[in-house]
Amino acid sequence: MNDLLIRGAMVYDGTGAPGRLADVSVKDGRVAAIDEPGQGGAARDTIDAAGLALMPGIVDNHTHYDAQVTWDPLCTPSPALGVTTAVIGNCGFTIAPCRPGDRELIMRNLTQVEGMSLDVLRQGIAWQFETIPEYLDFLDRRGSLVNLAAFVGHSSLRTFVMGEDAPRRAATPDEIARMRELVIEGMKAGAIGFATSTSPAHNGEGGLPMPSRLATDDELHALVTSLKEVGHGLFMLTKGGHTKIDFLEKLAADSGRPVVVAALLHNSTNPTAVFADLDAIEAARQRGRRMIGAISPCPLTNDFTMHSPYPVEGLVSWKPALSLEGEAFKAKLSEKAFRDAVRAEIASPAVFRLFNGEWHKVQVVEVKQEQNRHFEHRTIAELAAEAGADPLDFMLDLALSEDLDTVFSAVLLNSDEEAVGRMLRHPASLVSLSDAGAHLTFFNDAGFGLHLLGHWVRERGVLSLPEAVRKLTSEPADLYGIQGRGRIAPGAWADLLLFDPATVNRGPKQRVFDLPGGSARLTTPAIGVHGVWVNGVRVTGAEGLEPAVLAAGEAALEQPAGSGHVPEPGKLPGRLLRDFAA
Repeated sequence: MNDLLIRGAMVYDGTGAPGRLADVSVKDGRVAAIDEPGQGGAARDTIDAAGLALMPGIVDNHTHYDAQVTWDPLCTPSPALGVTTAVIGNCGFTIAPCRPGDRELIMRNLTQVEGMSLDVLRQGIAWQFETIPEYLDFLDRRGSLVNLAAFVGHSSLRTFVMGEDAPRRAATPDEIARMRELVIEGMKAGAIGFATSTSPAHNGEGGLPMPSRLATDDELHALVTSLKEVGHGLFMLTKGGHTKIDFLEKLAADSGRPVVVAALLHNSTNPTAVFADLDAIEAARQRGRRMIGAISPCPLTNDFTMHSPYPVEGLVSWKPALSLEGEAFKAKLSEKAFRDAVRAEIASPAVFRLFNGEWHKVQVVEVKQEQNRHFEHRTIAELAAEAGADPLDFMLDLALSEDLDTVFSAVLLNSDEEAVGRMLRHPASLVSLSDAGAHLTFFNDAGFGLHLLGHWVRERGVLSLPEAVRKLTSEPADLYGIQGRGRIAPGAWADLLLFDPATVNRGPKQRVFDLPGGSARLTTPAIGVHGVWVNGVRVTGAEGLEPAVLAAGEAALEQPAGSGHVPEPGKLPGRLLRDFAA
């Protein structure tokens, strides 16, 4: 007898083929059979899926759950949003390798670069590892609700090898050789690839660049080509404007491995740049290189306060304020010379930056003082015009008058829907960039897949449903070498998403207080999701996470669970993926 029968669903198998009505049977965590409607075999649990669609679970290839998974093996909110496999360690911002003496620095860097609360990290991270193999073994013992695959992270490697010099100088040949050894060690232990960032928006503790930004081309070449030695894995980087596609093509050629180029987002003030990158990547693909550009289907919207103004922290002119705190920071924000420098930089052309002076896309969300309540839900452009003030001055003055507690929201990139639709259809684009697990107080795009299915398929008609399903499932699984997932086929792992195509989407953002210490994060609820299965185990239904899953998550924190090929009753079903296709 089968464990599960999903009867009469419109099945989209992940390959891009048209949907077909079918019964899908599951046994021992895998798809056992796909039969004509009404022909499915008997099962212990039967789901009547008439009127619903069934697809493989979403493969989220760009997350930052490295820290969160140590205190939250459920990886909330991703499973409720249809994600069954998550790739962690993107941009090279990992928590292993890490010497005990460097833990505070690693956490402070994450606080700055990924918008994570230092108090949350201090309370939450279970530091039961030092090396990459030890971290992977920890994840394997602990278990998780979704399947996980982990990158070796460049910034952590540099800190491990170079200590406090990591964000300050180039590495020596001996240091590069040691980092190369660590990449190979991590890959042999089961990492999925090597990740880094050269983006000027990525700053760490005290405003210093994240360590990977100090890497020379020779260092990058040495580390990326180490993947050739192990014979599997891929290279992903979040690209700064100075990192050229032709250099990345050389890395793809010399390593023989796929290269994922992030984060390609549309900038309305420089509208051709993202297409120039995508076209250059496509040209490299035509020359036989395995390259792809990671794009987002979502508008990049950040909620922020001036306590941590992520949208402007990548500006060169903001650097003098990055290392300041308290009254010194407020004094810097008040300086005319500082403001003039910020204004000048925003007004100048740039290949890529998060904020480009589009004040009509910056809104006051929440004020602290009652007399300012009438500012809420209005744009800085409107408010500054009424006050006869410069927009930057108005925003900073308002924030300073409220002890920096004013909450703003900025639509930064990907706001031109025609352009984003064109990006989604580009042959060199990979649907990506959820950033789940990071920027918790700024935004949450963990529901990127549901947004693709609801907004871009049903509402806009930019992609067909079979093609959108392929982009969320088999395409990333094949690119990343994830075996047995991303498709509904006999023998494949039963990672499944059952949804209503007439309603599926992500809901409006909400603030919840479920981080360690009761700290807040933003989330978006699922709409139209009727069930999610990981390795054949139902983890969420129409009402959210299953009670048994919540209990298993609590048990996993109390006593690490095993990770056998078949999920054990009462334990979390996700697996740490350590065996990837060459």
